[in-house]
Amino acid sequence: MARKELVVEEVQKLMSNVDQIRNVAIVAHVDHGKTTLTDSLVARAGLISKELAGEQRVLDYDEQEQARGITIKSANISLGFNYEGKDYLINLIDTPGHVDFGGHVTRAMRAVDGVVLVIDAVEGIMPQTETVLRQALKERAKPVIFVNKVDRLINEMKLDQKGMQDKFIKILMGVNKIISSYAPEDKKEDWAIAVEKGNIAFGSAYHKWAVSISSMKRFNISFKDIYEKCAAEDHAFLVEKSPVDDVLLEMVIKYLPNPKTAQPYRIPVLWKGDVNSEEGKTMLACDSTGKPVGVCFGVVYDEHAGEVGIVRLFSGSVKKGDPLYIESKKAYSKVQQVAVYMGPDRVATEQILAGNIGAFVGLKDLYVGETISAQPIEPFEQIKHYSEPVVTKSIEAKESKDLAKLIEALRGLSKEDPTLRVTLNQETGEHLISGMGELHLEIIEYKIRNEKKINIITSPPIVVYQETITGSAGPIEGKSPNKHNKLKFIVEPLPEELTKAIVDGTIPEGRPKGKELVEKLVELGLERDEAKKIYDIHNRNIFIDGTKGIQYLNEIEELLVQGFEEATNQGPLAKEKVVGAKVTLVDATLHEDNIHRGPAQMIPTTKRPIYAAFIMAGITLLEPKQKVLIQCPQDYSGDVINMTNGRRGQLAGMEQEGETASITTLMPVAEMFGFSNDLRSATQGRAIWYQEYAGYYPVPRDVVPKVVRQIRERKGERPEPPTAQFFLEQ
Repeated sequence: MARKELVVEEVQKLMSNVDQIRNVAIVAHVDHGKTTLTDSLVARAGLISKELAGEQRVLDYDEQEQARGITIKSANISLGFNYEGKDYLINLIDTPGHVDFGGHVTRAMRAVDGVVLVIDAVEGIMPQTETVLRQALKERAKPVIFVNKVDRLINEMKLDQKGMQDKFIKILMGVNKIISSYAPEDKKEDWAIAVEKGNIAFGSAYHKWAVSISSMKRFNISFKDIYEKCAAEDHAFLVEKSPVDDVLLEMVIKYLPNPKTAQPYRIPVLWKGDVNSEEGKTMLACDSTGKPVGVCFGVVYDEHAGEVGIVRLFSGSVKKGDPLYIESKKAYSKVQQVAVYMGPDRVATEQILAGNIGAFVGLKDLYVGETISAQPIEPFEQIKHYSEPVVTKSIEAKESKDLAKLIEALRGLSKEDPTLRVTLNQETGEHLISGMGELHLEIIEYKIRNEKKINIITSPPIVVYQETITGSAGPIEGKSPNKHNKLKFIVEPLPEELTKAIVDGTIPEGRPKGKELVEKLVELGLERDEAKKIYDIHNRNIFIDGTKGIQYLNEIEELLVQGFEEATNQGPLAKEKVVGAKVTLVDATLHEDNIHRGPAQMIPTTKRPIYAAFIMAGITLLEPKQKVLIQCPQDYSGDVINMTNGRRGQLAGMEQEGETASITTLMPVAEMFGFSNDLRSATQGRAIWYQEYAGYYPVPRDVVPKVVRQIRERKGERPEPPTAQFFLEQ
């Protein structure tokens, strides 16, 4: 333990020198070698032996991670290094590559100023490579590249030197294409990857060697040497000449920015407050003497300490006993302990300074993306997750005495992982957990059974659908149960650009605030009068007040919004979420006495005509789809295409390289259950496949009635969906 405490002492000292701090995430597609690479850095800092590096996978400390050989959650570690006579502090986050855990990657991006993107030399740029790089650029984190598994090009693919260089050029061009599309305008040139710049390295994380242009000069090693030594499998020579930790460290220190450099261009994008305010200025300057402001990008539940918030501090300093303001709770909470992470261990320190990543114990009810500060300020932009929960299971405790324990466990898990959605089905009393895919939910179940020691029963997985409208309808009038109030609504589909802007987070959900929002909405195709009179944006639907001079309307505004939100939370077709609708209140007749327009009168008067209008406008289902990339020997490609077509897959592209065919197809999540077994039998186990979330698409018209019936029966409803008349007669 002494070594760890020594490291923490070093870390504490190094925290104050912002120029020599780097906050870095290691990101990649699944199995491209992130954790193996991270091991070499951990060994360099003296926390594990060099011999074990690459096999120990020290940051995969969860037993499920060790068993499955993949990273499931992000792991944080703060390491002190000496480079060219100066001491540096590197706060490192090793992230997962599997698509089901993409949420962890998005959250890590908020905390770091740079990323090391690891790319497998054999596989090249894969779907998840592109996704994580896009996310990094969106959060303004600068990339450097590590091309891994170079030895496989020589020993397995038998490429000659020219073939190898062609492969590298293809990877380089692919990365630069993504950078030029998504990097900030003023950074495109600076962030582009080029061998001569030194911001790309090639090597083998497993064999622990790497080269970059500067290490080749420094260690006097040529491309020919690498080729020959790899072919002879003499990795020891390369490790001695050019060790991976050296090359990687140099690249991170030289080419990734320190917090002082990065915060001036990151803060204005991530924080919409006034950059000329006192807080704004101290954040831009990364000033540790200012007032503390930070963002919580991870929550770990510790049975002894309770919730632990993992925070990137943008300004100020925090020590034990400091009161911090928690934005969403509108309340102060006291810090009981500050610490840094050493992989699985949390080690207490005296204080955390601006530009660093630390763990805060004692802050109540944190969630991921929470803004914490010394006093109330404008919160940071919400962390937007690239994909949505698309698979649901119902979960209940086997014995009723465990129910309270289960609810507590689910609360803790949904805080740690915001991509997990937990809801209670009021009618059946069962809990529903929704996640990114089957594996995501499997891990959650494992944690509840084995870590929380709760016996549970779960249902087979169910797909999460959405409802949307295809046309317009209205005005439709609804009368209140006491017949004293009338409301008239029109519904129409939202313009596609507008829906997309809500998904991206450019247009925030909730009650609209500020004039800039009106301008943005007008740009995206909304009439100015409508943009000014928005009541609410919810589930990607917009509710507009289109009335003129109606008395008492402001008194029932809250109830109208509640009715609209209830109507879009559970649509009329299958009680699934409604998206992409514009609902406009066009007229209202209200009783003068507010006793006659309470919740029991106004909420149904809002919901029923909206439901009727949805049905008249033509309501249909949307289903989630996955983009599936299948690589198999060419001889099997016909069988693979037949198999995916049989599961309603749409062929999106097919490429051939040598004997291997790469088939890209769009598959409904509903047809993905049991997919891996079918694919194995179609290719005699010789296919590898990857999937990523592709968004929601309309369900084919002939399939809709069957799916609607199944969902309604599962939810205990009458199998036939109601007609518009049903809502108007009540």
